[in-house]
Amino acid sequence: MTIKSTDKKVQPHFYGGQAVMEGVMMRGKTLYSMAVRKPNGEVTVVTRPIKENGKEWSLLKLPVIRGMAAFVSSLSLGMKTLTESAEIATEGIEEEPSRFERFLQDKFGDRLNKILMNISIVLAVGIAMLLFVLLPLWIGGALNNWLINGHPGLLGVIEGLVRLLIFLAYVLLISRSKDIRRVFEYHGAEHKAINAYEQNAELTPDNVQTYSRLHNRCGTSFLLIVMFISILVFAFVRTPDPWIRLASRLILIPVVAGLSYEVIRWAGRSKSGLVKVISFPGLCLQRITTSEPDNSQTEIAITALKAVLEAEKAEANPVEEVKETLAHDH
Repeated sequence: MTIKSTDKKVQPHFYGGQAVMEGVMMRGKTLYSMAVRKPNGEVTVVTRPIKENGKEWSLLKLPVIRGMAAFVSSLSLGMKTLTESAEIATEGIEEEPSRFERFLQDKFGDRLNKILMNISIVLAVGIAMLLFVLLPLWIGGALNNWLINGHPGLLGVIEGLVRLLIFLAYVLLISRSKDIRRVFEYHGAEHKAINAYEQNAELTPDNVQTYSRLHNRCGTSFLLIVMFISILVFAFVRTPDPWIRLASRLILIPVVAGLSYEVIRWAGRSKSGLVKVISFPGLCLQRITTSEPDNSQTEIAITALKAVLEAEKAEANPVEEVKETLAHDH
């Protein structure tokens, strides 16, 4: 069945998603759907409610603060769906477990996957802190002392530029991986489906393929805006003491995320010329973090988006958890 996004009660700007392993996750107002293609060609669709603690609190609806909450929620959901998609995408692929893997399975049993996911989150956060907080802090301080004899007013700016260069180098480096390039193709499919939906177009693979793989509300653009806003925010902390600077960076990370969220939210709604200027660097970077998908990948993005739309229209029958497998039809 073809779904056309003509329901005026639905606000398209609420919908977004992310690429996962061999699939796409689409997030709605109250739930998310993920479509993943298994090795045998079948498509597994998972639809679940979004669990957000404290969403009824008025404080979390205030500008900037809501961005902090959204950042934490998105990070948690993103890690969860990436882990689950990897399990689905490798379903049926039998590999002989190593002695260490058998030991872990015997010791932790069904809790093993959850433990491994938590370890992955800790490692990911640790690596992010190392690359984008500690390393720029050290290199920025060293360059500031060497180039301009420790000028306090430019310390935050130099550090921010170093952080931006590390981020761009990181993106270019991972883009050379074959597996990451495939994820980038699904990323492009996700954007195409969202762009087609927001233009009230029919969600069919051939039609969706005609739309752009770039989008103003992309997470890539968000991260780039985080880099620029961090330069502005951290510039107000003018101290040569590296420990105070480190503490300020860690404390102000939620503030930077909250401000960046408001900029992305505004950019997704506004059509002004200023938005085009602000969005331009992020759209350029998306040419690296997205690739042109094939029809089978676009079909996955459409499947995930349709699942969200259909589930949210079924308000009389709230979705607790839905998981189904679709036959491979091409």
